[in-house]
Amino acid sequence: MIIVNVKENESIEKALKRFKKKFDRTGAVRELRARQHFVKPSVKNREQRIKAAYKQMLQTEEAK
Repeated sequence: MIIVNVKENESIEKALKRFKKKFDRTGAVRELRARQHFVKPSVKNREQRIKAAYKQMLQTEEAK
């Protein structure tokens, strides 16, 4: 459960912004979307390898 204490003289907008930030950090929405359909482990691994290769390519370009 996410608890956000509203401080004295703090606007509701700021407290709501802190709540949203905490909620995003939990990863609940990402997990919910991931569970909506099954992805085979081989497909997950392939996506991870492609993502890693892309990141590595960006780092080598940045180093030049």
